[in-house]
Amino acid sequence: MRYAYAITAALLAGGAAATLTMQQPVGAQVAQNAGSASHTPIGGPASFADLAERLSPAVVNISTTQRVKVPRQQNPFAGTPFDDLFRQFGGGDNDDNNGGNATPQTREATSLGSGFIISADGYVVTNNHVITGGDPNESKGATLESITVTLQDHTEYKAKIVGRDQAADLAVLKIEAPKPLPFVQFGDSTRTRVGDWVIAIGEPFALGGTVTAGIVSAIHRSIGGGPYDRYIQTDAAINSGNSGGPMFDMAGNVVGINTAIYSPSGGNVGIGFAIPAEQAKPVVEVLMKGGRVKRGYLGVGIQPVTDDIASALGLPKNHGEIVGRVEPGYAAARAGIQQGDVIVRVNGKDVTPDDSLSFIVANLPIGSKVPIELIRRGQHMTVTAVVGERPPEDQLAGTLGGDNGSDDNDNSDTAAAQSKATRSALGLDLQALTPRIAQQLGVPASTRGVVIASVDSSSDAASNGLKRGDVILSINQQPVTTVAAAAQVIADARKAGRDTVLLLVQRGTQPAIYVGIKLQKK
Repeated sequence: MRYAYAITAALLAGGAAATLTMQQPVGAQVAQNAGSASHTPIGGPASFADLAERLSPAVVNISTTQRVKVPRQQNPFAGTPFDDLFRQFGGGDNDDNNGGNATPQTREATSLGSGFIISADGYVVTNNHVITGGDPNESKGATLESITVTLQDHTEYKAKIVGRDQAADLAVLKIEAPKPLPFVQFGDSTRTRVGDWVIAIGEPFALGGTVTAGIVSAIHRSIGGGPYDRYIQTDAAINSGNSGGPMFDMAGNVVGINTAIYSPSGGNVGIGFAIPAEQAKPVVEVLMKGGRVKRGYLGVGIQPVTDDIASALGLPKNHGEIVGRVEPGYAAARAGIQQGDVIVRVNGKDVTPDDSLSFIVANLPIGSKVPIELIRRGQHMTVTAVVGERPPEDQLAGTLGGDNGSDDNDNSDTAAAQSKATRSALGLDLQALTPRIAQQLGVPASTRGVVIASVDSSSDAASNGLKRGDVILSINQQPVTTVAAAAQVIADARKAGRDTVLLLVQRGTQPAIYVGIKLQKK
């Protein structure tokens, strides 16, 4: 649970592979280079001016108008002589019994972003979060009223939503124009290499068409933004309002869709991220046809095998992903996959930071039978799973209780000594999780484990973000429902020569996660 600077969406509010080939209609203004090469010439361009001039007409500004429900301002003068005066000037509401705090108000809100035209008849690609007010997980309580697409010549068109995909953070819009529109094409981002020149064109801070240039800093970059994290990283300046705009290679092809920035301040610091064209093209093609994007799904919650987790399990680094939870009734559960399993290969493909489990599975045919290689308590095994279809995003939210076990209370004569042992080893004071404590912490009633009573601020547990009230469900993949059980697992780890233990931790109703904690020296 170590945290660095937050990934900030580039817009601030205020799987079957397919090729999307755009045919050039007669008379259309085509904003693209006629060349087909998608690699950078040696030495780089002397100027980006010709390229920017050709491409900019196909890049658009996107603005939305929404009606957002917000809590009505509470009347601080309710029951006083100033009550009527407050209401007279718009405060509170007309319900005398609620103190001016019952009926929500509806206000107008706008969002700004970028997009690009991909066909002469007006199909426009952008980020889904651009049209949902800056929230990739949808703007709650907001009603989208209108979308306006503005071209570089300041011509405005009202747009309709053809389709959108929340998981990929992509949307396709349609505008109707009296004449063919300039458009650009997707390129082959699989040929994009670190060090290649790229340019980004968009509408940062609603300033109008802005061109920035840089190089590809990294590929297959994960930023913790979702199950399909696989971004192109660039040092071309990307700022708020660039979301949904195109990243071009030197042939004038779209190799990425600018989506997010990494920033401690909210402004550009030279680290921006774009959705690769190889991921965007098949999604856009499905959405243009009015379809719904279908992805493979196993039904597991997973997390990377960090250095600490690898040390605790005795595994190599950057090898596989650990299963934090298994959803009942889905493919993984039917295949016998268990919480704590480390999945290392799927259908013959290694699970690595560059090829995550979610990414691999999402691109598998639904209904296909695939071998899944995993490590369970040090033993290698292979199971076969039938790939299911990923449910809609709004159905995936859920909570996880702990492992089943008895709700034992520690004997008062030994509890202090056992707690001292866990504090000495982990820097944690533990106590049994009783039904009453579980209710106070807001964890599911079915949760079984031990609760953290205090954390030594100098411990590795504190550095990893553990805090009072967190519930430890298991240690080294062994359920712990008493402090004595926790102390015994830790002692066994010391005897085995381990310097790290693996904790499965739950906080409130959030999904449980694995955390590797270094044992303190005696």
